Amino acid sequence: MNQSAHQPAPSTTFALRADLLDFTADPGFDASGDLKGVRFRPDHWLLVRDGVIVGAQVDDPGDDWERHDHRGQLLLPGFIDTHVHSPQLDIIGSYGAGLLDWLNTHTFPAEARYADPEVAHEGAARFLDALYAHGTTSAAVFPTVHPVSADAIFAAAEARGMRLVAGKVMMDRNAPAALMDTALSAERDSQALIERWHGRGRLAYAVTVRFAPTSSDAQLEMAGRLLAATPGAYLQTHVAENKKEIAWVESLFPSARSYLDVYERHGLLGPRSVLAHGIWLSDADRARLAHTGASIAHSPSSNLFLGSGLMDWRALEAAGGRVSLATDVGAGTSLSMLKTLADAYRVQALLGTRLSAWKALHGATRGAADTLGLASEVGTLDVGATADLVLWRWAVGPVAEHRQARASDLHEKVFAWIIQGDERNVVSTWVAGRLMYEARTEWMADRP
Repeated sequence: MNQSAHQPAPSTTFALRADLLDFTADPGFDASGDLKGVRFRPDHWLLVRDGVIVGAQVDDPGDDWERHDHRGQLLLPGFIDTHVHSPQLDIIGSYGAGLLDWLNTHTFPAEARYADPEVAHEGAARFLDALYAHGTTSAAVFPTVHPVSADAIFAAAEARGMRLVAGKVMMDRNAPAALMDTALSAERDSQALIERWHGRGRLAYAVTVRFAPTSSDAQLEMAGRLLAATPGAYLQTHVAENKKEIAWVESLFPSARSYLDVYERHGLLGPRSVLAHGIWLSDADRARLAHTGASIAHSPSSNLFLGSGLMDWRALEAAGGRVSLATDVGAGTSLSMLKTLADAYRVQALLGTRLSAWKALHGATRGAADTLGLASEVGTLDVGATADLVLWRWAVGPVAEHRQARASDLHEKVFAWIIQGDERNVVSTWVAGRLMYEARTEWMADRP
């Protein structure tokens, strides 16, 4: 496949004919015949004008519309990745180690390169174009500690018209010297980035604490003040991913009730707080997440790859918590949200829960938008939503095609698409109505 980034759609007014799938509500874990919250409109036209969805209908919209007939293919809102590290494309597939060893061996050396403006800008462009090629149109992103890396990811997203949440990473201890800031410099740099980017176009700033062990109390206190002083800002960090990490946090913050409590006592938990992983949470932690409105970005591929553990999605939601899906990358091994959803199914199965295709897809579309407070804009095919869209093949290759032909109902068909699919299933990606990616399928031409 080759991609064609930055190419606008031929018209600002166009219609796409395909099988439309999105959600009107959380469908729950059940995979029964009840399509609660599932909106499937086969062989419909989706109407887009000036980057916004303006309707959906069975009838041909007529000659006033530039029409693109993709009947037999699947059209979804673009996926939303709620936790992903842009510099880690450099280290996908690195040989395994536990979390802390993996950070020191692979992650930190890769991130140190992003002090170079050329590396930062090239990396940002590569990363965003790769997201589109994998079917993701919105993301909450960790660049690096370097302000230039945050500038680069924001500038690249603005040029593409993308909904992006990001912020300069904060680390003032327990990290390589090339990746450390101070409480004072982190505040100064973050404020400058907020003034430059927050609320500009489709961009939003996230106060970005790497994780508790790499920030002092002074830096965490500053981060809480900055978050409170910036309306509409997000908080993104990591929590309770790995048992050795948790023991380390306990030694660094002996007066805290738990890892999560470190963040809460510094004013970092709220409805716009997104915490990655959340594997080793107590009942008290889950209750505090529900009380504060903070959400967990479930990163199953990363958790399996590093052997970190299994996040109990059902237990968290039963306590009133909120969950979305995330690739994490490079421990996540792929930017493909389909692969991430398949791994989420495996993780939950190991915990005794059979994750339905509907629940998984919701967590990467409307559910993810809900956790970010963006449900009126992204993650849906509602009238008035931004036209962030991805067109998918139901199947690639004879095995998947045969499996699709044998599916007895819609859930079986969608579930098989998730389990067997990946970025090769992506046909086209639009961001705010602009065609940002088109797959080329010459690689299939030699098939008998």
